[in-house]
Amino acid sequence: MKLYHFALSGHAHRARLFLSLLGIPHELVDVDLKSAAQKRPEYLALNPFGQVPVLDDGGTIIADSNAILVYLATKLGRTDWLPQDAKGAAAVQRWLSVAAGDLAFGPAAARLITVFGAKHNPDDVIARAHVLLKRLEAHLAGRDWLVGTAPTIADVALYSYLSSAPEGNVDLSAYARVNAWLRRIEALPGFVAFAKTPVGLAAA
Repeated sequence: MKLYHFALSGHAHRARLFLSLLGIPHELVDVDLKSAAQKRPEYLALNPFGQVPVLDDGGTIIADSNAILVYLATKLGRTDWLPQDAKGAAAVQRWLSVAAGDLAFGPAAARLITVFGAKHNPDDVIARAHVLLKRLEAHLAGRDWLVGTAPTIADVALYSYLSSAPEGNVDLSAYARVNAWLRRIEALPGFVAFAKTPVGLAAA
């Protein structure tokens, strides 16, 4: 398998993390977002939306990080990571929607300002981040994982941008349960860390 990625992209890390947790050998293909490599014709042929990551599984092309998580878990029959019962599947899907919504427009957007020079209003996106974090803190009361009693792709989908939230000036210190949940993910066999942004970097 090939994973087209950019090291500072939380979406790309999400896919890379799951590949590593599953122990799947894969080749990383760097797509330099700083030079707009994702907008070149050859890359747009893989993903017309011009985004990372993209997974190439022997010619089967899967774009979108959450879609990659679902594809890998389903292809490998990993019902531990993606439950197939109606209740469990719906619970995981709920958190994938959070990853594409509240997470993207909160912690991820705040980090886009400092890392990529995005023009978001920092007060607005940081406030959204804390709304999400408070909800997560409450949800994690009495539980170790977002869904059920073991990690699922729901946890993978939220990890990268929450662990890197401080890079976007989102303070995690008030969220003991969220921090403990992050540490549990980091203790999983096969965990691979998200690249830290060099101080002072703001990619155009």
